[in-house]
Amino acid sequence: MPSLVLDIALSAERFRAVYQGRANRVLLFSRDGRKVSLPAHHLRPFLRHNGIYGVFELEFSVAGELLELRQLQ
Repeated sequence: MPSLVLDIALSAERFRAVYQGRANRVLLFSRDGRKVSLPAHHLRPFLRHNGIYGVFELEFSVAGELLELRQLQ
């Protein structure tokens, strides 16, 4: 399956917009420069007190459907 590597650095303050209903998607860039508009609820399992930080792999189907998002580091 195709996959992308994402370096995510999203503070808790920025992610607060999701909880306040002002945002439901997060725009990210893969290491190869592609834009990824990810529904924010996929990031919630990785949210810590200070936010979401780390290297992630996003696996998707040929049709572009998200199959798995996992943290690598």
